[in-house]
Amino acid sequence: MRANAPYRPPSEHYENFPVASWLCPRHLRAPIAAIYWFARTADDLADEGDVRAEQRLADLALYRADLRSVAAGRAHAGRWPQVFDALAPALAQFHLPLQLLEALLDAFEQDVVLTAQGRRYASDAELLDYCSRSANPVGRLLLHLYGVQDAASLQRSDQICTALQLINFWQDVRTDIARARWYPSTAQMVRFGVRDADLQGDADCTAASRMLADYTATAVALMHRGAPLALQLPGRVGWELRLVIQGGLRIAEKIQAMNHATWRRRPTLGKGDIPLLLWRAWRMPDAPPRPLPA
Repeated sequence: MRANAPYRPPSEHYENFPVASWLCPRHLRAPIAAIYWFARTADDLADEGDVRAEQRLADLALYRADLRSVAAGRAHAGRWPQVFDALAPALAQFHLPLQLLEALLDAFEQDVVLTAQGRRYASDAELLDYCSRSANPVGRLLLHLYGVQDAASLQRSDQICTALQLINFWQDVRTDIARARWYPSTAQMVRFGVRDADLQGDADCTAASRMLADYTATAVALMHRGAPLALQLPGRVGWELRLVIQGGLRIAEKIQAMNHATWRRRPTLGKGDIPLLLWRAWRMPDAPPRPLPA
């Protein structure tokens, strides 16, 4: 989204998981929505429209300057009022950690730079490092709002958020590669014998399916390691997290059902998935789902 473009309503973005849903406590819906729109708009600055990399980075720098201004109690520049008018009171009232919000901007800037330079992640370790800034801060910000700060909870939150980010990558292979975003690491492509062309056409490719099966199974296993967090958090936040976890696992199932060929078609959640997600969320304490086979 260009810096001076009209602000997008939520309906114009496809999302796997609800934001500030009815399960969230009423007093936290506004700050959660503010965090979401801060991240969503920054992501659009890095992604949307036909904009040169230099302009994207310049807009993100101005966006960061506005963040620092409102965090310090000063006025923002007025280019993104719908974002910063909402974020300013959330920062003041809930003392949101500024470094977590800036980490998200670091990740979006990294996306722009890597795409412009035609670079890729050499290893999965580099990809996970990216997730530590592109995804994990969101979970930590939400735990901050709920007053949860112990090390075990933060670690499980990171596991869930990284798993969700990875599942989103393997769900979005077709659309990401069309934008020159390559999230499969070079090392994994070499390991499985996958060529660039294997992820850019509509043909079947056993090697690409095997690689994405391995990636998806790894993400699902990571999700299960973090899932106990949803069972320890009380009330609405625990139920919200259960549904988020089940949403991610359901997408992984849909990836598996199409033989992991997400370079051909993007699997999504629909209204028909809601009863299953509710059932699985309710059953989590008794029968946690098993990891998908690779």
